[in-house]
Amino acid sequence: MASLTAAECEVWARELSFAQSVADHDAVAFASHIAPEAAFGASLAEPLRGRDEIARSWAPLVEGKRVKLVWYPTRTTIAGDSDVAWSSGPALFENPDPQASQRYRLGAFHSVWRRGDDGVWRVMFDDGVEPRPATEEQVAAFHAGRKTRCPRG
Repeated sequence: MASLTAAECEVWARELSFAQSVADHDAVAFASHIAPEAAFGASLAEPLRGRDEIARSWAPLVEGKRVKLVWYPTRTTIAGDSDVAWSSGPALFENPDPQASQRYRLGAFHSVWRRGDDGVWRVMFDDGVEPRPATEEQVAAFHAGRKTRCPRG
């Protein structure tokens, strides 16, 4: 894995914090990671627009009763503008019903972050790769691949 800069590690940590807000079912923390003018499902013809609409639409996922969502970054990148970053990684969707015919699905996410005037990174654009059914082995590999420490150079 390539090493990341200090600023890229800030985004890495923020992405982990964003995912943790969902794991903790904390709607307030979740919304605090989203820029007021954000667009989620950015590649769709009708993306979700604005923090309030995104938070409202994502409320069932944050609640985690019907679907549990877990993700983590595997890469963050900052190019010319030091206040804009890209992050990506895998995403695991779990149906918590033990009787579910398809319990796990694996996908991926891609997010664009912007550092605000207050120095806080917030998601501007978010999108993902449609999840596909996953085996127990793939789920184990997903969990084994999670790094909580940024690969800083």
